[in-house]
Amino acid sequence: MIASPYLALVLAIGLEVVGTSFLQRSAQFTRLWPTVGMALCYLVSFYLLSLSLRVLPLGVAYAIWSALGIVLVAVIGLLVFGQRLDLPAVIGLGLIVAGVIVVNLFSNTIGH
Repeated sequence: MIASPYLALVLAIGLEVVGTSFLQRSAQFTRLWPTVGMALCYLVSFYLLSLSLRVLPLGVAYAIWSALGIVLVAVIGLLVFGQRLDLPAVIGLGLIVAGVIVVNLFSNTIGH
């Protein structure tokens, strides 16, 4: 078992991002091994997310999951798949991250 809910959440996010990258490589589920990799990553990712939810509120955990996942997938899209982001997309991603920072630093919901 993982001792820290944040460690479980970070690992869950990492596996979700890898799974999403496999999803891109699966070519709409027509390539076997990327599809299998995607399914395994998602399965373990959701299990780890469930472990973090023992301690973290669902809304906070999902906000962190979403923000980091979006940014990491965008970076992988740029670096691995050659996908470009325009200025409005970069600003939007920055606002998502800023929102999660505000929730984590200033909200009493998280129970620091």
